[in-house]
Amino acid sequence: MQNINETKFYQALENIFTGAKIDGGGGGYVNLLKIKYSYYKLILKQFKEDLDAESGIIKDSFKEEFFDKLYSFFEKYFSESGSVYFVKTADWQRVYEQVYTDNKDVILFWKTHMLYYVKSDILFHDISTEIPDEQDGRVYNFYFDVGTLKNKQNNEKKNLFFDFFKEEPSEKDGKKTYIFNVNYSEGGKKTKTSEISRKLKIKEDILEKAFAVFKKQSEVDFFINKNANAFLNEQLDLYLHQILLNTENKFDQERLDQLKTIKVFAEKIISFIAQFEDELVRIWNKPKFVLNSSYVITFDKLTDEIINKLSKHSNLKEQIKEWQELGMADNNFNFSERSEAHKYLPVDTKYFKNLELDILALFDNLDEALDGRLIHSENYQALNTLQEKYKEKIQCIYIDPPFNLDKNASFDYKVNYKDATWATILENRLKIAKNFLKDTGSIFVRSDYNGNFIVRCLLDNVFGKENFRNEFIVNTTQKFFEGSQRYNIGTNSLFWYSKQEKDFCFKIQTKKRAEKKWMEAHSGGERRPPERIILGEKVYPPKGRHWTFIQEKINVMEKEGRIRWKEKEYIDYNGEKQYKIAEYLFADEKFLNSNWTDISGYSSTTGFQTENSELLLQRGELTASSKNDIVLDFFMGSATTQVVAQKLSRKWLGIEMSEQFFKVNIPRLKRVISGIQQGISKELKEKYNGSGFFKYYSLEQYENTLSKIRDKYSKNTPSTLWDNKNPFETYIFKADEKFADVLSIESEILEVDFDKLYKDIDFAETISNLKGLSIERITKTGVLLDGESKEIRTDYKNMTNSEKLEFIRLLKPLLWWGE
Repeated sequence: MQNINETKFYQALENIFTGAKIDGGGGGYVNLLKIKYSYYKLILKQFKEDLDAESGIIKDSFKEEFFDKLYSFFEKYFSESGSVYFVKTADWQRVYEQVYTDNKDVILFWKTHMLYYVKSDILFHDISTEIPDEQDGRVYNFYFDVGTLKNKQNNEKKNLFFDFFKEEPSEKDGKKTYIFNVNYSEGGKKTKTSEISRKLKIKEDILEKAFAVFKKQSEVDFFINKNANAFLNEQLDLYLHQILLNTENKFDQERLDQLKTIKVFAEKIISFIAQFEDELVRIWNKPKFVLNSSYVITFDKLTDEIINKLSKHSNLKEQIKEWQELGMADNNFNFSERSEAHKYLPVDTKYFKNLELDILALFDNLDEALDGRLIHSENYQALNTLQEKYKEKIQCIYIDPPFNLDKNASFDYKVNYKDATWATILENRLKIAKNFLKDTGSIFVRSDYNGNFIVRCLLDNVFGKENFRNEFIVNTTQKFFEGSQRYNIGTNSLFWYSKQEKDFCFKIQTKKRAEKKWMEAHSGGERRPPERIILGEKVYPPKGRHWTFIQEKINVMEKEGRIRWKEKEYIDYNGEKQYKIAEYLFADEKFLNSNWTDISGYSSTTGFQTENSELLLQRGELTASSKNDIVLDFFMGSATTQVVAQKLSRKWLGIEMSEQFFKVNIPRLKRVISGIQQGISKELKEKYNGSGFFKYYSLEQYENTLSKIRDKYSKNTPSTLWDNKNPFETYIFKADEKFADVLSIESEILEVDFDKLYKDIDFAETISNLKGLSIERITKTGVLLDGESKEIRTDYKNMTNSEKLEFIRLLKPLLWWGE
């Protein structure tokens, strides 16, 4: 019979994984939960067998202490979602202690700094689960129906509500199943657990456990520890050290054997948990396939031959309908009678896939011809996938990440470390983004008062304090709420850091003066020669001062009408009394300082809540980049960064994970290149009238990869898996096929079928990202990359066996990960 601490320990260990058997659901996270459950059962059996083998030590009063010590250690580092980090912090660890070194004054520390934040859009799926009653042995079947539950939008903060629907026999085994509808809570509505318990005669803790299993779809993907094994073993050593220092210990052989046993079994648990965590890290950092790509190009870049083909295409009506919806053509538009006003109409190749290669063939260097790319993806996945191709090629980064709000938080937190979570989100992405910047490059990061103290520290950490350039003060939206107990927050911070301390791009910007300003043309301190010829007269400055400008500058200013006399009595350099003094007119433009509140910080042209103003982005991009430089925004929002880059003749990249990518971003860029005049278009010195060429695509996501994993090892574990004397350190995932099921051998012929993975893979872009080389040309059979003399074949269905093998070897990082 299990003692109290043993029961508590196993329950806690099980909860780290899933807590119950799961069926149903087709999503990646549901699939992950099912695999975790199988993995846990497999390892737990081995763990208990090893415990029984140590029965000579783990017995009597020490057995109670053994499980108590294990529980006490692990509960500090495992969250309810299974994430491994400082969940609870023992006083003796002093994890917030400021660390001083010769190189850095204060090293920034936060609880989740050793993690990857991997939460993205939450896609709930139906789940079936079995919850056993440990006391009477009865097993309860639950089914959660999400048919009326809408997808969570971009981590929007909402609570779940469970409503009992009915009970009926399971289609699978005929057992009684309790069916619940799942919805979002409105008006503070909560699940009536006690009432449901009485009605169904099921214990409340059984119901709560079932609800928790469902909710882990949204929690289990929260964090991954970058190196769980090293982290936990370090903490274990500290923990055992404190036990050894306990004055109540008697250091005889028996006690040392007991402590060694605690260490051995704690290390077993660490090893098997770390294996799973490491596998998730590998999947998280796996390069991702490019999917569903299309191009948008304006008419002025197309040949008459292609335009003629478009005119006869069956999908032309769909394209015309889009132009009309976007305000580029009226309801009476006739393709054959289009006018000069329509020369920048944007053609989207999603309507003309059989003409796409003909359009791309117009360019000898495709990547050079493109103005930019829009990428639909969680931003870390995109940055990680693009890092080889864009390493040290980006001149300017601008990001406006979701603010670290309190009551209106942008993230649905399940722990109390909101600041730490937000810091981890940014740190993961800033570190990898730094590698994108050229040596002359810069980054701008916008934040409000909830997070600016964190952003500044993070940027100091990642880019170095010496590379801090400015904190700009920018306007935010002006709102006042009745009953508010403070002044309205009127400004945000915009931090500017360069990649290096010297030789970075800096072009100071100016703005027009509100009114003309004249000023006396002398400054403090004497200079030689003291005299100047001003308006035809040789004059000396006031005693103890000098004329502000050299003679050549004065001559120029006279021609511009910016020098005049003003009546004033003073004693000059020679001690003589004078009765007039020269003054000059300031230039029409004056240099900016770090106060940018003279322009709007936000706009409202797209309906997006936090749409950055084009004026703000114009200042930043003009300050830190030049024509044809590449500008990146990986929290794209409403795509203002890309819009301004296009108008300023910069290249651009934009990354966005939400559905606004399709609803806001792509349409907005289409409107811009069509020549519709909005924002800064009319005010530019070099007016932007339209014309452009860009690509957009989606990336395979972490959730996609998880959904493809098959639970091979629990059902068909290789007999050699446990040959190792320490099975907890054996790479259990070697029995998993990863994505190798795209391969099969039929009658000695190698068959390759990527449709088993994803439809519409863009192999050219995928390979370009993987090899870090830009695309020169895409053909029906392959892709030619910059610097390579031979085209890489991509038409795998027409390859020989040896060519297929070579193609698979090329794509191996995307298909196979781990040992």
